[in-house]
Amino acid sequence: MKPFTLAEIAAACGGEYVGDPSLKNACITSVERDSRRIQNGSLFLAIPGERVDGHDFIESCFDSGAVCAICEKPPKNASKPYILVPSTLAAVKKIGRAYREKFDIPVVGVSGSVGKTSTKEMLYAVLSQKYKTHKTEGNLNNELGVPLTLLSMPEDAEAAVIEMGISGFGEMTRLSEMAQPTICVLTIIGCCHLENLGDRDGVLKAKTEMFRHARDNAAYILNGDDDKLCTVTEVNGKAPIFFGISEKNRYHAENIENNGEGGVRCTLCFDGNRLDVTIPAIGTYMVSNALAAVAAGKLLGLSDEELKRGVESYKTVGSRAHVINTGSLRVIDDCYNANPTSVKASLDTLKNFDGRTVAILGDMKELGANELALHYDTGAYAKELGIDRVVGVGPLAKELAHGAEDVWFESIEALTPELTAILRKGDTVLVKASHSMHFEKIVEILRQLSL
Repeated sequence: MKPFTLAEIAAACGGEYVGDPSLKNACITSVERDSRRIQNGSLFLAIPGERVDGHDFIESCFDSGAVCAICEKPPKNASKPYILVPSTLAAVKKIGRAYREKFDIPVVGVSGSVGKTSTKEMLYAVLSQKYKTHKTEGNLNNELGVPLTLLSMPEDAEAAVIEMGISGFGEMTRLSEMAQPTICVLTIIGCCHLENLGDRDGVLKAKTEMFRHARDNAAYILNGDDDKLCTVTEVNGKAPIFFGISEKNRYHAENIENNGEGGVRCTLCFDGNRLDVTIPAIGTYMVSNALAAVAAGKLLGLSDEELKRGVESYKTVGSRAHVINTGSLRVIDDCYNANPTSVKASLDTLKNFDGRTVAILGDMKELGANELALHYDTGAYAKELGIDRVVGVGPLAKELAHGAEDVWFESIEALTPELTAILRKGDTVLVKASHSMHFEKIVEILRQLSL
C-alpha cells in the first residue's frame, strides 16, 4: 500500500482514535474484513453480520498482527489501538475514498446490466499490456467491495479497473464518489433489478449516476448499440465515445465469425484503423466488450499491437461462459447470475454450437411486477431460436418453460433424476440462473453424469 497512517484513517472516517498516541503515525499494510486474512500491519474491519460479529475477533486479530481495528463498540481489554465509529461500513467507504485520492492514475469505472465482469476482465487484459493494472476481484463490486478493492491497490499501480454493481437508486452515486473514475464505461441497459428500479429508464438513470463523481475531464465510453445509452449525447460537457457492432459507432466491428470454442474472429474498426483479432471466448457479445476495452486503451496511449495482444490475452473468470467438456457433454457454465438480457445473449451463444443444444434455465430474481411475463418471453425467445430442449427449474421458471413449450421442474432435486432422460451424449448444455438458485450444483452433477 501507499503510506496510510492511523491518524489519516481516523481523520478520513471521522472516527475516535483510542490507544497509544505514539502509534498514530504507524502505517497499515492491508485492510481486512476476514480475521483469517490478517497479517502484520493489517487494519481490521469489525463488521457486525447476521451470523457472525466481527467485534468478537478483534483481540485474535491483534494477536495475529493487526495494528488497529475499526469498530462500533470498544473491544474488551484492547491491547492495541482502535478507531471507534458509528458504522464500520460507512467508515470503510470514507477510508476507501481517502486512499483512492492518493493516486493520480487512470481509473476505469465499469457498469451495466450485462457484461460488467467480462468487460472488466477485457479492460484489464488490454490495459495490462502497457500499465501495471489493478482490478476488482471476485464479486467485490458493491458498497463494501468497491472500497475494499480501492484499499487493495498496490503502491505502484499505474491504472485500475473498478467494477460497480448496484440494485437501487443512489448506490452508483456512492460508488463513484469513492472510485472517482477518469473513464466511465457502460455496457448495456437491460432488465435487471426492476423490483427497485421500475423499468429500463430507471436502470439508465441509476447506472448513469456514475458520471456525478467522475474526475474533471473524464471520458465516457458507452454502448451505442443500446437503445437507451445511444440517447446520451453529452456528459459533463463532453460527447461520449460510442462502441458497438454497428458501423454507426466510432468503435465498431466487421467480419464477425463465431467459431464456438475456437473463439470469435472479427475486425475491430476505429478512426481509420482495422485490427484483426481472435477473442478467446465463446460469445459474440464479447466483440462489444473488446471494442469498449480498445476505446479505453486508445485513450490511454496503447499501440495497435498492444491492443491486439491485450484482446487476445483475455481470460474468462468463474462461472461466466466457462466451457467444460465432460466426455459426455459440453457444458457452458454461465450460472453466476442472470436477467432476461443476459440469458438471451447466452442463448445466442449456445445456438452457435454444432449438434443438439439444451438450455437449463432457472429463476431470474428482482424483476419486479412483470417477472412472470419476462420469464415467459425468455422461454419463447429460446424456442424461436431453435434451442432443442429448454428446461425450466424453479417457481418463476415455470413461466419460462411455458414460453418455450418444454419441461419444468420445481427444484434441482426434482430435475436431477430426469437428466439422463433429457440429455444425450454430445449435447451442448447451457446452465444459467440467478446466483441465489445455486445452479453450480447442476454444473457439478453434469460433470459427473454418464450418458
